[in-house]
Amino acid sequence: MHAVTSVRHVSGFTLWLRFSDGTEGEVDLTGELWGPVFEPLADPTVFAQVAINPELRTITWPNGADFAPEFLYTQVHAPA
Repeated sequence: MHAVTSVRHVSGFTLWLRFSDGTEGEVDLTGELWGPVFEPLADPTVFAQVAINPELRTITWPNGADFAPEFLYTQVHAPA
């Protein structure tokens, strides 16, 4: 499993991520912000509060929302 080691809010709903194997890139999560846990992240101020949870080894938000690191890793490698 590839752990997220760094995150930076780029703009809007795009994040720059670095993984434990050195892979890095941007992920646009605009299309993923649906459902009760993720809808609050549609507020750009809330979305920008992203952080890394060292236990989960992925990104999380204060409301408990998170994305699986495997999903994020796949998104970084997805064709633009």
